[in-house]
Amino acid sequence: MKRITLFLIVFTACFGLMAQSNYKVDPAHASVNFKVKHNGITFVQGRFEKFDGAIIGSPGSLESARVFFNVNVESIHTSVQMRDDHLRSADFFEVKRFPTMSFESTGIEKVENDKYKLHGKLQIKDVTKDVTFDVVYGGVVKGKDGSEVVGFIAKNKINRLDYNIAYDPEGLGVGKDVFITLFLEFKNN
Repeated sequence: MKRITLFLIVFTACFGLMAQSNYKVDPAHASVNFKVKHNGITFVQGRFEKFDGAIIGSPGSLESARVFFNVNVESIHTSVQMRDDHLRSADFFEVKRFPTMSFESTGIEKVENDKYKLHGKLQIKDVTKDVTFDVVYGGVVKGKDGSEVVGFIAKNKINRLDYNIAYDPEGLGVGKDVFITLFLEFKNN
């Protein structure tokens, strides 16, 4: 009886893994964006131009999917070269020591209809913290090549000081809060 039970557990686990799909982020149809308050009166916007990510799971059951994401920090772009260079320096991201930021999901919770909470670990520099992104599921379509394409918008707000990005710690010139917005399409591999 124990062998049959063990066989069924192993069979179910293997079948579950085979039924999962892999979706890879399509960088041509995705963007990783942020904005930070400047001088307390307006915002400076930017983006990261190099990133990759994946979803392991099925769009039909997002709650059981896993999400992984990596950002090349040196690819930061705010349209002002001098500011971009400063953001790459030890005052901010210190890209020579910490070239990537990463996210790994720990759970996905359906809130209502197409709205989800994506829980996970966000690592910036030498700090990893629990975060929750508000996610809107855009749906799934067939791409021109016949692959499945899944779309999402994910938003979060973090305090940069929590991640040892401590330039202007009072936040008078550069705000403490960083507003993150990701527009993402993932293609089935």
